[in-house]
Amino acid sequence: MKWTYEGAGVSLRAADEWIDIVKRAASIAQEGVISGIGGFSGLYDLGDDLCLAACCDGVGTKLEIAKKADQFAGLGQDLVAMNVNDLITCGARPLFFLDYIACGKLDGQRFSSLIYGIAEACRQSGCALLGGETAEMPGTYPPDGFDLAGFAVGLAKKSKLITGQDITAGDLLVGLPSSGLHSNGFSLVRKVLLEDGLKLSLDSDPLGEGRPLYKTLLEPTRLYPGIVAKIMEKVRIKAMAHITGGGLEGNVMRVIPEGLAISVDYSSWKRPKIYDLIAKAGVEEGEMRKVFNLGIGFVLVIERTDLSGLEDTLKEMSEPYCVIGEVIKA
Repeated sequence: MKWTYEGAGVSLRAADEWIDIVKRAASIAQEGVISGIGGFSGLYDLGDDLCLAACCDGVGTKLEIAKKADQFAGLGQDLVAMNVNDLITCGARPLFFLDYIACGKLDGQRFSSLIYGIAEACRQSGCALLGGETAEMPGTYPPDGFDLAGFAVGLAKKSKLITGQDITAGDLLVGLPSSGLHSNGFSLVRKVLLEDGLKLSLDSDPLGEGRPLYKTLLEPTRLYPGIVAKIMEKVRIKAMAHITGGGLEGNVMRVIPEGLAISVDYSSWKRPKIYDLIAKAGVEEGEMRKVFNLGIGFVLVIERTDLSGLEDTLKEMSEPYCVIGEVIKA
């Protein structure tokens, strides 16, 4: 059987249609907005060459696996990463983060590792954990049910915003590795690996790596703010993309100007083994590319002549990288 994200209950088409609805609604209140719905973060004009960048995201159904495994610490980093990794794509510096936890029954001991994970991820990202909200909602959620959302705000100079407007054909795409699945595609992962496909146990070791499957699936999303901040000090970056739902091409194209496209060489890096397992379960390559990061969590768009400088900077940080493609004429 061939599995798709739509078959697992998630419609990317419906998501795109919903974004169009939100854009139309948001157009009613646009005073001060520099860049709104559709980008990785929204930008608000503060005057004096300053703007706020802000975004909101969650961790999706990855938390269902965390519940089954009774492992919550990594979700805190996931929640922060899904937001701050979006925030920095415009060149903004993260300022602060807020969390929202909704649950059927508040269990402080159960959620303590989650909140400490959020705090530590904020520290690593150079932003403050400013506050948040925890809502106990019996009847709306079952006793063990919960959901998470995060909100990140950053600061940028308007004159130094990274917008992608100066991208030209021939520019290079440089990928920074993911830690694995990060926080996208888990409705499909659960379907094909745990429920109706291979029906694996979370305690099994199908990858032969000497670790249970749940640890691979719950590997926290990488935090890129520290890496990107150091790169920006030394190298001119034309655009950046955080690779989340929609895959490599879908996310990189969000920062590519009209009239241009991208060519990605999917054989230029080694995928984590978890993707081989998902493919084996019946997810075809085209669907894999639309849903998952496939091992590349963040992409930098640079001029070809800046590659040497970027390579030197990444090597100084011992940060792996790969030239994964280039910008081409559409």
